Amino acid sequence: MNLLDQWAESHIAEAMRNGEFDKLQGQGQRLVLDDDSHVPSELRAGYRLLKNAGYLPPELEQRREAVQLNELLNSIEPCHPDRIALSKKLALLELKLQQAGVSTDFLRSDYGQHVIDRVEGN
Repeated sequence: MNLLDQWAESHIAEAMRNGEFDKLQGQGQRLVLDDDSHVPSELRAGYRLLKNAGYLPPELEQRREAVQLNELLNSIEPCHPDRIALSKKLALLELKLQQAGVSTDFLRSDYGQHVIDRVEGN
């Protein structure tokens, strides 16, 4: 353990002895930790800061937008005047995601409907 770790541990132990951690929200409950094992170790702190601030990596933001566009396209009529423009925008997003190495199977799958049907007992 390096000097900084020892210093932090000693301050934590002292705070525990003084009861500074007593009656904190969530005391005695398990911590819910994010699985960031797929993120390189040198990027984890930065990603965590961005996530806590409400920002997503560009690939996840594009994925979220693609899901929303797909849902919109599925909900409008085939003859709707904006359908072609929305389809082109979705195709461009799908291409960007594929170039970034993100699978776009979620746009072609009806897995979600199978889950809903299963839960509803159909």
